[in-house]
Amino acid sequence: MNASIIKSDENSVTIQITIPFASSMLSTEDRIQTHLNEAGVLASGKALEQFDTDGLPLEIGGLRWTSKGKQPKTYQSPYGKVSIVRHVYQSGEGGETFCPLEVDGRIIVTSTPRFAKQISHKYAEMSGARVVTDLSENHGRIVPSSFVQTVAETVGSIALSQEESWHYQTPKLPMAIKTVSIGVDGTCMLMCEDHYREAMVGTISLVDTEGERQHTTYIGASPEYGRATFFERMTSEIAHIRQLFPGAHYQGLADGAPENWDFLEPLTDTQVLDFYHATQYLKGVAKVRYPRSPNKRTEWLDSRCHDLKHEVGGAGKILDEMLAIDASKLGVTNAETLHAAITYFRNHLHQMNYAEAVAQQLPIGSGVTEAGCKVIVKSRLCGAGMKWKDVGASVVLSLRTLSYTQGRWPQFWSKINQYGFSLAS
Repeated sequence: MNASIIKSDENSVTIQITIPFASSMLSTEDRIQTHLNEAGVLASGKALEQFDTDGLPLEIGGLRWTSKGKQPKTYQSPYGKVSIVRHVYQSGEGGETFCPLEVDGRIIVTSTPRFAKQISHKYAEMSGARVVTDLSENHGRIVPSSFVQTVAETVGSIALSQEESWHYQTPKLPMAIKTVSIGVDGTCMLMCEDHYREAMVGTISLVDTEGERQHTTYIGASPEYGRATFFERMTSEIAHIRQLFPGAHYQGLADGAPENWDFLEPLTDTQVLDFYHATQYLKGVAKVRYPRSPNKRTEWLDSRCHDLKHEVGGAGKILDEMLAIDASKLGVTNAETLHAAITYFRNHLHQMNYAEAVAQQLPIGSGVTEAGCKVIVKSRLCGAGMKWKDVGASVVLSLRTLSYTQGRWPQFWSKINQYGFSLAS
C-alpha cells in the first residue's frame, strides 16, 4: 500500500501518500486515483471509529442493552472496502442486535452514506449494470450489481417511507410568482406481468409575472389501479405550495382525460386544455375539409389555430364551423374524424379560453408535464427489454423526482444526515 496513517486523533487523521509516476499521463492519473482511494479507505476507517461506543451498557426503549464485544465488519465506501471492529449490542431479552456505529454513522445496508448517495443518484439515471460499469471505469470501485441494486432500493424506500414526515423547501426565488400551473399526465410502461400499465407524473410550476416558468416540482407514481397514491401526493404538494403562495392564481393544465380534470378542477381557479391537443383535432378537420388541396388545408389550419389562440370565443366559432359541415357527404373515416373533433370541442369548450389565458400570461401548453413523462418515466423505465414490478418502479420514480426537482436531492440527504432514517414496516 502506498498510503499510510501518520497521525490520528478524535478530530482528524493525517495520511501520507506516495504516488509513482507512469510513462503516460493517463496511467499516472489511474495511479493517482488508486492511491487516493487507498487513502480514502484509511480515512474512512478512522472516521467510522468515531461513531463507535466505549462498550458501556445503553438504555434504549426502556431496555438495558449490553455489548457483545467488538466484532469485525466490512463496509463499502466511495474509496473501497473498509474493515473495522465495532461494538454490537443486544438486550437482556436476546433477539435482535444493535450497532450504534451503523445508526450514528448513517450506514445504509453496508454502505457509507456518501457511497449510498452516489450509487442511488447513478441508479436514478441508469440500470444497475451500467452503474457497476460506471463505478469501475470512473471511480476505480468494483462492486457487485446485487449490492448496487440493494443500496439504491433501500435509499428509494427511505424516500418513500418519509414522504409524509419530511417536507422539502421550495427554492426562494428573487422574482414575484403570479401563477402556479398544475399539470397531471400518464404514460404507459411494461410490467413484469407482460402488460402495460400507466405511470403518473405531476408538475407544479411557479410562473412569474412575465409568464416565465421559474421552478417545477415533479411528482411521480408507479402504475397503480385507482391512482390514489399519486393524487394524495399531488394534493399534499399543492397544499404546501398554497402556504407559500396564497395569493397566486392556480391553474390546471392537462389533456382531455376526464380523471385528470376530476382531480384538477377542485384545486385550481381556472382550467386550460392543452393547446397542442386541441390543434391536433383541427389538423384532422383540415384534412376533412380539403382532402385534395394541401395548400388550402395548411392555410385553413394556420388560420384556425391563430383564431383559437388569440380570438376571444374562437373555440366556439370553430365549433360552429365544424357543425356546419355536412357529415352525410363524407366518407366513413372523415365522418368519424369530424365527429371526434366536434365531441372534443363540445366537452372542453369551457377549458379553451386561450385568448384570455394568453392576455393574462398564463401557460396554455402542458409541455412541461408531457416532458416530465418522457424524462421521469420513459427515459429510465422504458428501455429495451425492461420490465418492472411496482416496488422497483416506485423506487426509481422516487429517486428521479427527488433528483430532477431543483434543490430536493441535497435536502433529502441533509435530512438523512440530520435525523437518520427508518423504513416503513
